[in-house]
Amino acid sequence: MKMPVFVVTGFLDAGKTTFLSQILEEEGFSEEDKTLIIMCEEGEAEYDERALAEMNIDVVSVDSQEEFTSDFLKECARKYAPECIFIEYNGMWKADDLFNMELPQGWFFNQVVTCVDGSTFDMYINNMRSLMMDIFSRSELVIFNRCDPSMPLNSYRRSIKAVNRRAQVIFENENGEMIPLTVDEMPFDVNADVIRIDDEDYGLWYIDALDHKEKYDGKVVEFKGKIYKSQDLPDGYFVPGRHAMTCCADDIRFIGFVCRTTHEAALKNNHWVDVTAKVRYEYFPAYHGEGPVLYLKHAVSAPKPEEELVYFN
Repeated sequence: MKMPVFVVTGFLDAGKTTFLSQILEEEGFSEEDKTLIIMCEEGEAEYDERALAEMNIDVVSVDSQEEFTSDFLKECARKYAPECIFIEYNGMWKADDLFNMELPQGWFFNQVVTCVDGSTFDMYINNMRSLMMDIFSRSELVIFNRCDPSMPLNSYRRSIKAVNRRAQVIFENENGEMIPLTVDEMPFDVNADVIRIDDEDYGLWYIDALDHKEKYDGKVVEFKGKIYKSQDLPDGYFVPGRHAMTCCADDIRFIGFVCRTTHEAALKNNHWVDVTAKVRYEYFPAYHGEGPVLYLKHAVSAPKPEEELVYFN
């Protein structure tokens, strides 16, 4: 029997317990479903254990990371025999330690949700950027709570999308109400016959193109990129892109969209080119779904930009 494991992570007082309590109160969790919550830290909010018991939900706490082992999880599986598991994971613990752990038979990671206190996000991102980005890279959903519309929410969202293009990012105010984001005004003309992306704007365009099919589908774009070829790509495809520092100096990644060409042999790997291409949104295996696919019109050799790294603000 398959037992889904839902991971809710984030730093202390980020709202993990409050979020989980709200989820468990919603329709779908009843005494017919044996559920287990594993708490890896205790914050200000507490579970109503009496109410949870009525829903056939057990809660077990772990006092230290040393106790959080495969053997501990196997003992939980034996003792509680859960059909659904929630792990309220300590954001100060490395994500790899959890996701590389051997799970009890039948358990599988189903979803990762990260809770973020918007009022302290800048402090954490400036001091623990690598740790935070590691968590974001594994999350299907990132919830910023305690936000104010005056905060640079679009910038926060771009930070997440830079490391995880598939993550859903939402923002809530102090009352738990969702804050709708205003559309960023791009520093280039999206209505031009040919949309020219300057070197310093590549990161902004990359994130915007992931989320706004309506802006770019069928449009022609021009930008400078480095040619990347891989055996993982089908014949006739390459990626013209840029390197981006997504979390720290030790985590520089190559980002870009796949590009279809009939002149692949003429394109030299790692060479800089000025690309002119039409954008289509199609299914592509590397995207695990639909995404921007470029259809090359021209690629002309070009000097490398003064600043090779991409930024997202």
